[in-house]
Amino acid sequence: MAVSATPEPSEIPKETGTVTTAVPARLDRLPWSRWHWMIVIGLGTVWILDGLEVTTVGNIAGRLAEEGSGLPISSAQVTGMAAALYVAGACAGALFFGWLTDRFGRKKLFITTLAVYLGATALTAISFDVWWFFLFRFLTGFGIGGEYAAINSAIDELIPSEYRGRVDLIINGSYWLGAIGGALLSIVMLDTDVFAANVGWRLTFALGVVLGLVILLVRRNVPESPRWQFIHGQGEKAEKLVSDVEREIEEQQGRKLPPPAGEITIHQRKSIGFGLIARTVFTKYPKRTVLGLALFIGQAFLYNAITFGFGAILTKFFDVEVGHTGYYFAVIAAGNFLGPLLLGKLFDTVGRRIMISSTYILSGLLLFVTAWLFSQEVLTATTLTACWCVVLFFASAGASSAYLTVSEIFPMETRAMAIAFFYAVGTAAGGIAGPLIFADLTESGVIAETVLAFQIGAGLMCAAGLVAVFLAVKAERRSLEDIATPLSTVDTPTAPAR
Repeated sequence: MAVSATPEPSEIPKETGTVTTAVPARLDRLPWSRWHWMIVIGLGTVWILDGLEVTTVGNIAGRLAEEGSGLPISSAQVTGMAAALYVAGACAGALFFGWLTDRFGRKKLFITTLAVYLGATALTAISFDVWWFFLFRFLTGFGIGGEYAAINSAIDELIPSEYRGRVDLIINGSYWLGAIGGALLSIVMLDTDVFAANVGWRLTFALGVVLGLVILLVRRNVPESPRWQFIHGQGEKAEKLVSDVEREIEEQQGRKLPPPAGEITIHQRKSIGFGLIARTVFTKYPKRTVLGLALFIGQAFLYNAITFGFGAILTKFFDVEVGHTGYYFAVIAAGNFLGPLLLGKLFDTVGRRIMISSTYILSGLLLFVTAWLFSQEVLTATTLTACWCVVLFFASAGASSAYLTVSEIFPMETRAMAIAFFYAVGTAAGGIAGPLIFADLTESGVIAETVLAFQIGAGLMCAAGLVAVFLAVKAERRSLEDIATPLSTVDTPTAPAR
């Protein structure tokens, strides 16, 4: 049963009028088109950059720690402190830019956040001391964190409900295409026969800037979310945008689109206060809040720990050369991308609850098996990589579904802030602690301590999966407004809390 969450007078956003619109239904009934591909490419490609960024740092940790790298830093500092600061920056950026995204729109912010990321990455490339490297790792994460809130909001609000699950998973999973590129790129950049030890790693960051500039040019064509526009007093712009898209699709297909399923009447608002957002998330939807936190904490610990620490495990326990770790990481990155790609459709057909819970629990159980095999010292670098590839095939689909879940189960007005909150809290708990704990446990070279790190990640994934068994929301193929009624809706009964 819903609990009343009456806002204080100071929390009530200023109304600019009442409008009845069919924009959500019109967007949801659109068939897949070139316009949707433009959105996917314009918004999704940044995850490739993020994957390139994080993987590169994990793979160059050994080179940075060597004499002659031009940076007096240890491998543990790269995989531990620098990784934690990157994630801390992402958490702060998510909250800061998430608030701005709900206030000023999706489009302005996913341009701004990419610009922040590019500037910080460029400055990382010219690091001359440890403190400089740490500072700009934090600021790079700050930009990336803002991307998560702005882009996931826009994706869910622009993609038709029939395809929302698979598209969201594949876009978030494209991170691992960047990881493959980063892993393979590090092989060349760390080859001292090609680049000097103090040059290769810098050029890797510089290349990320070049790719980001290309993405920035493409992204300029991605439109503002019509759902955001009609709630924030820009109803005419929303109507024009949707009408233009409908006309374009009808011309492409040579037939008229079917009529929309219905309309919605809302009070238009200029902004939504933090107080109203907090009351909505915690008081009206407490079970959904628990679900979001569980999913994010589980996947954040597992992924941030492994991503930043996998190279160190290979070099420390299996004597893999620093310049060759990229080959192994490319393999597990491929498994990570194939998971959302091949399983994504099932989240729209079989359903969210079954797929979210099963991917989390199965990946956790497989990770327990991997930890046991590692403890028995029967694995080689190749077989450990194979085990991780299978584990992360399922874990990647589950992790991507965490972003999908929190972006669709809360009201429109709170969407970006909800994504930012769960990303920040979950990632702070798992993503900052994960690299620090993982680096500390693996640095000792003691097998039992590394096994413990594996088991912590496995346990958190299984626990999150069990939470999803009971609390996951049936959101497949449903309109966002049906899953969570907008706060600005006029005379609509309160949506049941979950």
